[in-house]
Amino acid sequence: MTTFEGTSPQGAGAAGRPVPVRLAQEPPVWRLGELRLRRYRPGDHASVLRLHREGLAQVGLRPGDGVYYDHDFFRMEEIYLTNDGEFLVGEAGGAIVAMGGLRRADLVPGGRARAFGAAVLGAPELDAVEMVRLRVRPDHQGRGYGTALVRMLEERAVELGYRVLRADTTSRQTTALALYHRFGWRETRRERIGGLVNVYLEKRLR
Repeated sequence: MTTFEGTSPQGAGAAGRPVPVRLAQEPPVWRLGELRLRRYRPGDHASVLRLHREGLAQVGLRPGDGVYYDHDFFRMEEIYLTNDGEFLVGEAGGAIVAMGGLRRADLVPGGRARAFGAAVLGAPELDAVEMVRLRVRPDHQGRGYGTALVRMLEERAVELGYRVLRADTTSRQTTALALYHRFGWRETRRERIGGLVNVYLEKRLR
């Protein structure tokens, strides 16, 4: 689920939008103006969980709606960091103001099952990865941080050897949908979950 309403939808190489500078390869670190993107650490847990919940509340999502879930935040090492995934946080002014992750598409199912904590064991072959948990704090939106996250997570997906990127958001999150489309993602299907329409997208990397 992607929520960063208010983030300017600029695509890769868009005019007037600077590209983050890679400062370190492993663990990865980038700089974009005052924003520093780095890998998640256990001490970040409370901040990223709060940012996640604030982002969902901003677009009217809530526990029990069949779309809201946060069980993966309590399994960060297993789902993101030790299983061919990635999770980045963006720091500015001494606080975490943005975040986003990559997780193997075979680890967590989609749709209704995902909202209730379902999980499956990963397959041995890397193929598809989900871009998830894209959030920008409301008072830092409109600065290109969502664009930077998408760009850097796509870069990491290529480095990790994935063939396909997948993502989903809701139809009401028009800014997120526009951003994905600017990066060349295509819509694959829609699913009604409760009173929401979930939109699934995909991008081939190779």
